[in-house]
Amino acid sequence: MYQTVAYENLRGNYLLIDVRSPGEHNYATIPGAVNLPIFDDEQRSRIGQVYVNESVEKAKKIGIQAVSERLPDLYEQITDWNKTYDKLVFFCAKGGMRSASLTALMVELGISASKLKDGYKGYRAFINARLPEVNKGIRYIVLHGKTGTGKTRLLQELKERGFPTLDLEQAANHRGSLLGSVGLGVENSQKQFESLVYESLSQMQNAFVFVEGESKRIGNIIIPQMIYESMNSGTHLLIEASLAVRAEFLIQDYTGTPNFKLEMMSAIGNMARYIGEKKARHYCDLIAAEDYQGAATDLMVNYYDPLYENEFAKHEFDQIFQIESVAQGAMALEDWFRQWEAHQSALSGE
Repeated sequence: MYQTVAYENLRGNYLLIDVRSPGEHNYATIPGAVNLPIFDDEQRSRIGQVYVNESVEKAKKIGIQAVSERLPDLYEQITDWNKTYDKLVFFCAKGGMRSASLTALMVELGISASKLKDGYKGYRAFINARLPEVNKGIRYIVLHGKTGTGKTRLLQELKERGFPTLDLEQAANHRGSLLGSVGLGVENSQKQFESLVYESLSQMQNAFVFVEGESKRIGNIIIPQMIYESMNSGTHLLIEASLAVRAEFLIQDYTGTPNFKLEMMSAIGNMARYIGEKKARHYCDLIAAEDYQGAATDLMVNYYDPLYENEFAKHEFDQIFQIESVAQGAMALEDWFRQWEAHQSALSGE
């Protein structure tokens, strides 16, 4: 008989194996889990339709036939993982037939396997309960700045220097603006975003965390209310840079993928309702002519910069930083943090 283990009780050298279909896995899964689907998306859809519209027994029969054809390949991959990990933990949507059947079979075949209690649904219940808890006690240091001031780059550099950071845009796989998906592929789901945010916060050893200032929405993602409120009550810093530096940052960020021109033109087409058809065509013409400097500068001055006026009015900034490069900006932030942290310690009497 196999063992069932709750996500919060997982310890040691284990591997989470998601046996759901590729579509389910790609939409949202447990960070670090590998996908070993028992059914592909088409098979899962077919079995579900038969289950609902015809009979449970017929659906089971179709499922058994589909799995039997894949068992040799499944077993080969599982035995390979079993050589590396002390425990293999299988999960499906709710800890039902898919994960239970495969776990039971693997245990009978001598594999060190367990089933995740309540499957992905149980994991989601854990995230919903724990995310507010890991957010408590964190003091966010929020980097604000107009488009192109390198805030995300600064976060990455600070992380490399050993500072705790929360990159919300990386968790969303979206930059937050109407051009925010260019070069990044598919935006993460809300569930996957929350899982990635939890993974970051749960590893924090410091009460102070650097984060980029965001609106409540990043693309289609909604920042959880408790995190958004904590960010608003944090310490706020303003990052400034010249138009030339900002344009160069934007060009580097947006022109590094094979289809960036088409993606940018498509995104600008979606902006037409805000900036007008004539202006949208103008930007597309600049991109087609590879005048990225002109397009970036014009977009910043005439579209993006005015949007920040209301945001900046909401906060009192502890300090303003003028940056010329990522390295120089990160060094200035590091120097500021050392002094600020010492001041906070003195205030608290430590």
